[in-house]
Amino acid sequence: MVKRFLVTTALEETWRDDVPVLFLGEWCRRYDRREKWQSLDAEVAPYHWDDRQKFDQDYRYLQKLYEELLAELGAQLNALHGVDHSVRYWRILLGPWLGYFIQMLFDRWVMVRQAIRDYDIVGARVMSDNGRHVVPNDMESFHSLFISDAWNEAICGELLAWMGVPCELAAGGTDIPLSMPQKSGDGIGFKRKLKNTLAWAADALSGLVCAEREFFFIASYLPPKQRLLLELKLGQLPKRWRLVRVPPSLADHTLREEQVIVPDDVHDFPSVARAMIQRHIPTAYREGYRSLVAITRKLSWPKFPKAIFTSNSYSADDVFKAWAAEKVETGVPLVIGQHGGNFGMARWNFAEEHQIAIADRFLTWGWQQADQQKLIPVGNVKGFGSKAAFDKQGIALLVEMTMPRTSYHLYSVPVAHQWLDYFEDQCRFVQALPPELREQLLVRLYSQDYGWCQKQRWQARFPLIRLDDGSQPMTALLNRSRLYVSTYNATTYLESLALNIPTIMFWNPLHWELRDSAIPALEKLKSVGIFHDTPESAARHMAQIWDNVDAWWQSESIQHVRREFCACYAHFPERPLEVMEKIFREVAATGESAQATRTAA
Repeated sequence: MVKRFLVTTALEETWRDDVPVLFLGEWCRRYDRREKWQSLDAEVAPYHWDDRQKFDQDYRYLQKLYEELLAELGAQLNALHGVDHSVRYWRILLGPWLGYFIQMLFDRWVMVRQAIRDYDIVGARVMSDNGRHVVPNDMESFHSLFISDAWNEAICGELLAWMGVPCELAAGGTDIPLSMPQKSGDGIGFKRKLKNTLAWAADALSGLVCAEREFFFIASYLPPKQRLLLELKLGQLPKRWRLVRVPPSLADHTLREEQVIVPDDVHDFPSVARAMIQRHIPTAYREGYRSLVAITRKLSWPKFPKAIFTSNSYSADDVFKAWAAEKVETGVPLVIGQHGGNFGMARWNFAEEHQIAIADRFLTWGWQQADQQKLIPVGNVKGFGSKAAFDKQGIALLVEMTMPRTSYHLYSVPVAHQWLDYFEDQCRFVQALPPELREQLLVRLYSQDYGWCQKQRWQARFPLIRLDDGSQPMTALLNRSRLYVSTYNATTYLESLALNIPTIMFWNPLHWELRDSAIPALEKLKSVGIFHDTPESAARHMAQIWDNVDAWWQSESIQHVRREFCACYAHFPERPLEVMEKIFREVAATGESAQATRTAA
């Protein structure tokens, strides 16, 4: 067996030229550094989640382990902070971090363990083998960390050290940033400064007119006008609350290390996870917890909200989560609105399961589930009041996506290097188009590149392709388009279908697995040429309808299937504000009844 040197990230400081290299995954071989790695005698370790049946099994295993570890961690933090909060409280506050962290750690652990088992690894060079250099402050900073090579390299370095792999510390080895660089105030443009100033002013004014008992809306996903009108219908003055950031706090590494029990058996993942959680839990939940709670006491938000509603703050907004978790324990209802696609359709979706678990009511875009009574099919709250137009003689718009180069929270999408398969599907679609239609195509790149080098890849494959960098509003591009081509199971095609914009969809069903209840709806879209499971089929259909897209789209067969699909997954109710008002009044009444019962008991 060839002796190999393990490379766990794309950080060139951790590479060696004198020993054949084993890359931990395709994501290590960054496109913008290909001249470097192409010169190496390199092999890539097979990716364990290319076996999607294993992905399914691992997801279910990790969800069960998550529940066990959440209960344990909640009990530990109750003892540490001298509080007595419920599991639901800790689920709301730290559940997103714990779920993400366990799922990411498992992926890195499996790959390191597999590499050691299947190859003759003689060593590795690491930037750090100590997690104290990458402890996040809160969930927001964790979002910046886990997409970085530095964080992933440090995690792998810890695992390698525990597994006994000889590791060299690279030059500047401990100089790993705590989080991604933030722009200084001096670098913020006038429009951004003005927006920030207006947000502060609106928040201050909201606090002045806020009653102790009223509905609380934050990051609702509702269009501003619709949110304003809804609050008026509910009998309160409209408010606009700003994001309150968690103050930085330092990790007490001495205390943390005292609580870390290095696993005797590094092949037992639960033991590894327990140890790594103690090292990596954000400081906001440990060292900075009292400061976090103190901030919630000073907020000018309602002291006794009738109900709390958000669509986006449930994950990275730790000040909101700490405040909401405490209110929920007093009986205040928490309502969460669906904030994008994939929900109700994907076979696995940790974010969806988490939101439903913490909510008293979860507002869907139309879908329901027989065994889940919390779901209320309201419709697409983001699109309430939306209108869009398209150009019958315009271009074709191909909309792209990217994913982080390493796995994060798990759901039915291409994971890690599988994005390269997704990109190859995009190229197959363009290649299958007649040359004259390629000239009519505009490719909208995803606004966040994650190091995939989208632009360079496209230009290398199709030098004459027209690219949009993703910064323009989607509405402006749709106004120039006669056909929208969707390539992934998320928000955009739900909105185009709901707005009745001519749409073709294609993606690889093996990477976008559907739950059983969603398959019939996609099959109907497929039967009329809207959905395709190969890029070539989508390209052929585009060529067939191009000269008269509108006639195809407005046919009764297309419109019937479109309306039926939208009723379930992308619904726009006729009177959305009346629907929302009724829901919130009912939720508030239920909450008052529950609180009265609790008080009487």
